[in-house]
Amino acid sequence: MKICGIVAEYNPFHNGHKYHIDKTRELYGATHFVAVMSGNFTQRGDVAVFDKFRRAETALKNGVDLVLELPVPYALGSAEQFAWGAVSVLNSLGCVEMISFGSECGDVSLLEETAGAVMFAQQNDDFFMYMRSGDSYPVALQKTIEKYYEDEIIDALTAPNNTLAVEYLKALGEFGSEIKPVTIKRVGTDHDSGKTSGYYASASHIRKALLAGEDISAFVPEMPISDISELANIRELETAILAKLRTMSPEELEKAPNVLMGLENRIYKAARVSTNLAELYMLIKTKRYTMARIRRIIMSEFIGIRKTDLKAPPPYIRILGMNARGREVLSAAKTELPVDTSLKTLASSGQKAARCAFLEATAGDLYALSFAKKKVCGLDYTAKPVILQ
Repeated sequence: MKICGIVAEYNPFHNGHKYHIDKTRELYGATHFVAVMSGNFTQRGDVAVFDKFRRAETALKNGVDLVLELPVPYALGSAEQFAWGAVSVLNSLGCVEMISFGSECGDVSLLEETAGAVMFAQQNDDFFMYMRSGDSYPVALQKTIEKYYEDEIIDALTAPNNTLAVEYLKALGEFGSEIKPVTIKRVGTDHDSGKTSGYYASASHIRKALLAGEDISAFVPEMPISDISELANIRELETAILAKLRTMSPEELEKAPNVLMGLENRIYKAARVSTNLAELYMLIKTKRYTMARIRRIIMSEFIGIRKTDLKAPPPYIRILGMNARGREVLSAAKTELPVDTSLKTLASSGQKAARCAFLEATAGDLYALSFAKKKVCGLDYTAKPVILQ
């Protein structure tokens, strides 16, 4: 066995994801694949277009053997928090030999140098000076690195997949993990590109096409739906999100992750005059905060996630789906964390687990309202894992 970990959202699973798995198998000899996947909310601060069990099933049919859930506080966290939570899950299994991630540069050595540059910059006085002047975190980081490093490092940091790769490498170092990082150079289109290239299209392009009722069959290994009402859409949640925000005080709003330096007051005021999410985001937006960060914060407020929910690594390992090779991975695992398919069972394993499970179930209940055909509460406790032979 040569077990490989992947951190993914598969929102939705497309040909680029399959290429990543197949190429990792070909180049590095991986025999078993474990994916740590976001649940029903994603790092963009949005709902996943398909629910987590449907996305897990597609992954299992296309090369993944075991799908584990990244708990919602980390799924809606910054790139650093997202990577830290996911790597924690993979590392805690105790049997994962490598982690494979896509990157624009395709060079692990360069990415490791870039990770070192980021850690240097985060402790540098210039970085804090730029932040105090009102720059956003990414801008302050880039300005600091530009001052001390060569163009190769600067260019590597500006590419979105490289940026996440750097965070995976940082997390591996923080955990003292023996997991070996490997990377596959991204093919086809750029991240978030509106263009297509042969059989490849970005996940954002595919989502837009899906919601517009367009044919996406050329870009995915299997056509996931035939009815647009099966798609989740954040617009279905606009009124609910605004209603929740309007009931919260600035003191309550401040408790959400990544709300700093008075941002709670901007959210409080914006919620009282906004009539849709686009307006809300624009009224909150400042030079200091990226739009993606604002969207993540608003989703965290909506679900009830607090800063304290990200202080410790995930307290359990939840299985969303597996096949026969996935069961072999679980047999090889050496973990002290509770592992189960049942959220109810995991919730009973301790206070931290109960809090994490509560947030996951809450996220699921709210996600159930993001469809044209609304769904009932409690699906996170009643849904069956995807088991393939």
